Amino acid sequence: MSTPRKSPKRPAIRTTSAPAAGPVARSAERPGESPVDRPADDAIWPRVTRELADDLAVDALARDRAGKAPFDEVARLQEAGLPALLTAPGPNRRGADWQAACAVVREISAADSSVGELLAHHYALSWSSRFFGGPARDPGTPLANGHPLDVRTTEGRWLLAGGVETPRPETGTGLTLTPADSGGGWILDGTRSFASAVTVADRLVVGARPGGSGDLFVVLVDPAEPGVFTDNGTERVGQRLAGAGTVTFDRVPVAPEDVLGALPHDEHAVAPFSTLAPLALRLLLVHVGLGIAEGALAEARDISRAGHAGPAPADRSGGGSAPTGAGDDPYLLLAYGELATAAHAAAAVVERATDALTQGLLAAWSLGVEERADIAVLVAAAETVTGRAAVHITTRILELVDGTAGADAHAGGPGFDRFWRNARALTAPTQAAHRLRDIGDHYLNGTHARLTLPA
Repeated sequence: MSTPRKSPKRPAIRTTSAPAAGPVARSAERPGESPVDRPADDAIWPRVTRELADDLAVDALARDRAGKAPFDEVARLQEAGLPALLTAPGPNRRGADWQAACAVVREISAADSSVGELLAHHYALSWSSRFFGGPARDPGTPLANGHPLDVRTTEGRWLLAGGVETPRPETGTGLTLTPADSGGGWILDGTRSFASAVTVADRLVVGARPGGSGDLFVVLVDPAEPGVFTDNGTERVGQRLAGAGTVTFDRVPVAPEDVLGALPHDEHAVAPFSTLAPLALRLLLVHVGLGIAEGALAEARDISRAGHAGPAPADRSGGGSAPTGAGDDPYLLLAYGELATAAHAAAAVVERATDALTQGLLAAWSLGVEERADIAVLVAAAETVTGRAAVHITTRILELVDGTAGADAHAGGPGFDRFWRNARALTAPTQAAHRLRDIGDHYLNGTHARLTLPA
């Protein structure tokens, strides 16, 4: 039975498994600064991310098996200041760019992809007022409520969840808005399932249509409102700690200042920049998949190295060292060569798509239809290549670990099934055939993917 969504007190961040330098975020703070105030430069964010990833990796398997709501994981993210990464520049705020955000999601996902997924959704949603508010809501222009969503999110130390894209049939019929009886604003109703963080979010960003049709309005909702009911998602095959669930909105008031923008129903009226919103989320999730592949490969390498019998004795025939351990097995070397090459190839495609999206975001409202189409193709290619690589790498690693770790792998010691399950859960909703068809249509006929959501 559904219960009203509360805002439970998050537990204090655990530091017992943190690096010896101390709590994750504090190692990067300067005197008098909070995580929000911390400058985003090359020396700070990568170090903060690396330390948090190391901390998450220590107990990732135990937390995955426990399957609890990710309050502790969100507390660790907030302590490190990572949800504020994409904040627009301003007094006491120096946000990083989208390339830095993608790099953070990728490294966190290599340690714990569930945390990477909820952070990816948060980053994409934090730009909702910029994507959908129109040029008048571009950075530097005051809004009705004073600030765009990413700044409000940082100042409130919120974690965002929800979804703006048109829901699939299995996730619900969509959300509707009706005008409030008095005082302006709207009333939100409906039920919808979301893939990430709804069980732990501080605010929800959702798309709803007045009367159930027409333009899509993007609205901000406090999940602590009495009319918001959240059900935990059923146990997933993978990504168990991403906080998926179903949310029911029963006559929830939406103030005028919490309408972040709108997406026109008419495709010809949609600005190409607005349609970068689903591409940004898709690319961030691609980085989650790439992180899964790289994390699994790195942990498997450590297991294989640990299986060595020690330094090989000298070969008296003059041919070098005689093979004695798993690391000298030519078939194992061949397998790792294949998997490392697959990961490198996926990373190259993903980095090209990331560069293109970053340029599109910098172009903002001057972005053209042709440029948006090129970005969409590169994101689709990154999704396809990385999805296949992540599933292939995590599947093969299960075989490699069995061969080098022995019975301990069968007893669940290394827990490499977690990577395989996470890769499967993350890539299952994406139809590679659809992406390839769109890529082929663009390459052969110059056809553009649809501008309206979903892309």
